[in-house]
Amino acid sequence: MSDDTLARLRPHALAALRIMTGLLFLAHGLVKLFGFPEVEGMGRVELASLAGIGGVIELVGGALVALGLFTRPAAFIASGEMAVAYFMFHAPQSFYPIVNAGDAAILYCFIFLYIAVAGPGSFSLDAALRGRGEVRASA
Repeated sequence: MSDDTLARLRPHALAALRIMTGLLFLAHGLVKLFGFPEVEGMGRVELASLAGIGGVIELVGGALVALGLFTRPAAFIASGEMAVAYFMFHAPQSFYPIVNAGDAAILYCFIFLYIAVAGPGSFSLDAALRGRGEVRASA
């Protein structure tokens, strides 16, 4: 494929990354807050706990990112949550992410940070509310 073709696909690729990352993040919140789907070793957490606050961020932030609504602030907050999760819960176990099982937290952190900087891409409610059906990758 030519560079021009790939450049035209960039906003759509960003949208696919945003939507899938948001949906996966939302699933973590569903498990923590509602116990759905049922996952062995995981269940509902106390809403007023650190895990409960994380679950709210994951549920609401994941939904907002997937929909492309308030994308940049939602992604920035989600990125921060994942940084906190990594350093509070994973890093103390080992320096190595593969050993401390923190690789997913690191990936979420940097994907959300990228989305916060790059914006929602195409197919977002942010763009629709501004009267544009698509946001260019440079926007």
